[in-house]
Amino acid sequence: MKVAGLNLDIIWKNKSENFKLIEHELQHIEADLFLLPEMFSTGFCMDASEVSDRNEESLEFLKRMVKDKNAAFSGSAPVEEDGRFYNRMYFVKPDGHISWYNKRHLFSFSGEDKVYTPGNERVIVDYKGVRILLQVCYDLRFPVFARNNDDYDAMLYVANWPEKRVGAWEHLLKARAIENLSFVFGLNRIGTDGNNLFYQESSHCFFADGKEISQKEGNIVSTEWNMDELIDFRKHFQFLNDRDHFSIQL
Repeated sequence: MKVAGLNLDIIWKNKSENFKLIEHELQHIEADLFLLPEMFSTGFCMDASEVSDRNEESLEFLKRMVKDKNAAFSGSAPVEEDGRFYNRMYFVKPDGHISWYNKRHLFSFSGEDKVYTPGNERVIVDYKGVRILLQVCYDLRFPVFARNNDDYDAMLYVANWPEKRVGAWEHLLKARAIENLSFVFGLNRIGTDGNNLFYQESSHCFFADGKEISQKEGNIVSTEWNMDELIDFRKHFQFLNDRDHFSIQL
């Protein structure tokens, strides 16, 4: 399965212009799954009452892109629902099925926990024979929540992870792949946001042994997920069989 992520220089608080930019950047790209950054329609913004979708604007855009490209799309957007705000990661399939994950670990350093409501469940999507765990940015720092209970094959992390802490981002992505014997695709934004934070190009995809398996051309980061290769690796290195068994309280 081919996966392509867009290193997007998100235009601050401007949904319509971000939608146009994404369409332009992806017009000649083919993939089975397209990945967009965290809060791809607005940037990582704490002005939730101003920027949050009330009429599923970002979701409708994803649905349109899915139809145009005949491929799945995933990315997160700020959403208002029943008077609460969520950092919601969508996964939209070509057959019209929609899954979503509300970001569990809110970035208290920026005050995200004071504005948005945390999610209360893990979400795993089955697409083209690959079981995919949905994760957003700060979730990366919490390995217990993402522990592979032999229930997924790949992890998607969409992020707005600033350059000043990018070393942690890159090391933790690789660690998640190794410890969970899984593909990991981490897609970060690029450019400078409305808070004057800079984001360098730092998107990666790793195989279960920590090897980089992504290719980069322009603003596109792509990879091929070969399930036969992953299955063979897991059969040879059965490390998950020795994992600790525990439950977590959300």
